[in-house]
Amino acid sequence: MTAVFLIARILVAILFLLSAVGHLANSQGMAQYASYKGAPGGRFGVIASGVTMGLGALMVAFGIYGDIGALLIAATLVPVTFYMHAYWKESDAQAKQTEQISFNKNVALIGGALALFLLFATGAADLGLTVTEPLISLG
Repeated sequence: MTAVFLIARILVAILFLLSAVGHLANSQGMAQYASYKGAPGGRFGVIASGVTMGLGALMVAFGIYGDIGALLIAATLVPVTFYMHAYWKESDAQAKQTEQISFNKNVALIGGALALFLLFATGAADLGLTVTEPLISLG
């Protein structure tokens, strides 16, 4: 089970690492889109969300306070989901459907990040191959 959990952590982390790279490499363009969507923070917000996603992903992948890393990912996704994928604000049917799919995907990712947090914090899984023990203990 240790190998399965490690593979799962790495696969989840890859998604957020790639997203973080995109946020940091294209912060100006993403800031313009975020502004169009009504998200606060401008370029700083884009960079901050990229850093928190990337840091959280590295923490989960390497098991460096993976519980905190999972919470960072979830905490970053919550405002991003509601600002960037507010499908209820769309009048065009196709745009509404696209945003609703992205909203639902992010809700599932938040759930996955919270499940990872719970696995780290309760010791419900054999964490194996981690650099540190979880910072939060619920078990």
